[in-house]
Amino acid sequence: MTEIVTYSSSETYALVTINNGKANTISHKVIAELHNSLDKAQKEHKVVILTGTDGIFSGGYDLSIMKKSPKDAIDLVTEGSKLSLRMLQFPLPIIIACSGHAIAKGAFLLLSADYRIGTNGPFKIGLNEVLIGMKMHDAGIAIANARLSEVYLNRSVSNAEIFLPQEAIVAGFLDTIVSQEELLTTAFKTAKMFSTLNLKAHAETKLKVRKPHLTAIENAIISDAKKSITLNV
Repeated sequence: MTEIVTYSSSETYALVTINNGKANTISHKVIAELHNSLDKAQKEHKVVILTGTDGIFSGGYDLSIMKKSPKDAIDLVTEGSKLSLRMLQFPLPIIIACSGHAIAKGAFLLLSADYRIGTNGPFKIGLNEVLIGMKMHDAGIAIANARLSEVYLNRSVSNAEIFLPQEAIVAGFLDTIVSQEELLTTAFKTAKMFSTLNLKAHAETKLKVRKPHLTAIENAIISDAKKSITLNV
């Protein structure tokens, strides 16, 4: 049976790979396995590289769960938001090697990492919640507000605009793009560079820079948990 999240470590980094079907969807099990992987990386004191499979980083939450009921939807979204919050305050650097499409929660994971390397190609990156009839949840707005400019915040959250990798850099979803062949080697080199930082100073400074946003996200998660989500799909 294929593991939906795999973990392997080298001298300077831990490579975490999501491998959950054609769309690489985010389910409760995937979230739990990602938390387990972060636990291991933190214990080993390793820079984290998070990636997906060829052509897709993640297509977002598992819609079979999201469509069960409004409560099932908000439960999954709340757990996903807690994962993003943990990533944003994780004491070690998190690099995402975005292997293709990154939609909805896949794009929110990009917004939750310290450095994002995209793949050059006809890949879609963005937040499609409004497009599928879902009013954006409070934590989603707070996470987007932490990483996107005001112009792209509105284009992404309110208008559900989807971007190709080059424009996704301008919007704030990615930091750089490389060819598919260079993706992991670039991520490995970036991890090596991050490992030369004073990681204690990195962790403390990251928390100082993000403190207002982390507080906003925490409050938004509490707010979301009292609501429900309906998808018109």
